[in-house]
Amino acid sequence: MCSEKLVVIFPGMGYNGDKPLLYYTKKLAKAAGYDVIDVTYELPVKAKDILNDKEGMKAAFEIAAKQVEEQLGEVEFEKCEKILFVGKSIGTALAAYYDKTYNIGATQLVFTPVPQTFDFLRAESGTVFHGNADPWCKTDIAKARCEELGLELVIVEKGNHSLETGEVISDIQEMGNVMKIVGAML
Repeated sequence: MCSEKLVVIFPGMGYNGDKPLLYYTKKLAKAAGYDVIDVTYELPVKAKDILNDKEGMKAAFEIAAKQVEEQLGEVEFEKCEKILFVGKSIGTALAAYYDKTYNIGATQLVFTPVPQTFDFLRAESGTVFHGNADPWCKTDIAKARCEELGLELVIVEKGNHSLETGEVISDIQEMGNVMKIVGAML
């Protein structure tokens, strides 16, 4: 399956395609004429249980990567004119890994990366959204790796791992700002 334009959604462990960043990205993509594939993975752990556990994170990544490969194995990416991989948290690492491993050449939309994401991202492949209060990835790492790889970096002040600050009205306004950038990428 592939249309002229394809978006593949790689969710986070606790952040699925019905949560705001991914939900609105999918709506924008569909309105712009993209087909959308939602990747899913079943993992034996919760994100909070592996926050500072490198081995646990690696194991979760490997389990999810196998599931991603199974789900996307039949997609004929070479027939697509435009491909956008949208990742959230662990999904950013999975999207970048799949893109690099299978030489897809997808544009990357990276919502709240984990540090390992940058090990797989191709140079100049997309835009990274990072909250500077995100406990999963320190801002100095995001800045340095984005500069090194020539990636656009959008920092949400006081944003957590969901790009939220706890101030509902300002979070909604920030979501609008993020979605304007996403819309321009489509």
